[in-house]
Amino acid sequence: MSERSPATSPGRVRLVVNGSQHELDLDPRRSLLDVLRETLDLTGTKKGCNQGACGACTVLLNGRRIVSCLTLAAMHDGAEIKTIEGLETNGELHPLQAAFVEHDGLQCGFCTPGQIMSGIGCIAEGHAGSPDEIRFWMSGNICRCGAYPGIVAAVADAAKRA
Repeated sequence: MSERSPATSPGRVRLVVNGSQHELDLDPRRSLLDVLRETLDLTGTKKGCNQGACGACTVLLNGRRIVSCLTLAAMHDGAEIKTIEGLETNGELHPLQAAFVEHDGLQCGFCTPGQIMSGIGCIAEGHAGSPDEIRFWMSGNICRCGAYPGIVAAVADAAKRA
């Protein structure tokens, strides 16, 4: 007979993701990233390194940016989560999304969702006063294509508009 230990028994987790409430029975070992991508089918949040080093999985959790690969979904019962899919409003891009397009802040696009979510957090935290400050506070987000000048310009432009 195979018994599940309490640590692996599904638990009910309530999440508000992009304004929609979800009640999920989850294995407590599942990362927030895997729940977003595999359970809620929100694949804009990317799995890059799965070690918290690249920032591709950055989302906003209760308004603060986090790498979703390093946190367990079960730890955030009742939390509000915003992903890249939740940014546009009535068909209009978020100002930072529009700035990324205007300033060529993307190339292959793989890191773009995490860069944008981190940029929103950077602006909200008050860390977008200069290009050097933006580079410092965005340093946890890696772009393999080297679109950094456009990314920094986009964050600076959106910060001025905010």
